[in-house]
Amino acid sequence: MSYYIYYRVEQTRAEAARRAIKLLFGALEQRTGVAGRLLRRQDEPLMWMEIYDGVRDPSGFETAMAAMLADHDFVPMLAPGSLRHVERFVAASLS
Repeated sequence: MSYYIYYRVEQTRAEAARRAIKLLFGALEQRTGVAGRLLRRQDEPLMWMEIYDGVRDPSGFETAMAAMLADHDFVPMLAPGSLRHVERFVAASLS
């Protein structure tokens, strides 16, 4: 399973958000074995997307992520009115 999580960060908190995501990536990889990547929209630098591929235990992964986001108090770093939108994808067959 692959996770695509997108949101807008508050401009004045972007650097703190970047540090928090870096810590989140390290902790998640250590705990779940899943490495994350951070992208931003080319035309909107405060719109970010985290990508996690190869998640084998979605329940455990989501539980770990929620705990780590709470530990880093990430929600206040989001732009007003923004939420973390979580999309989950699985491989599709072409046959």
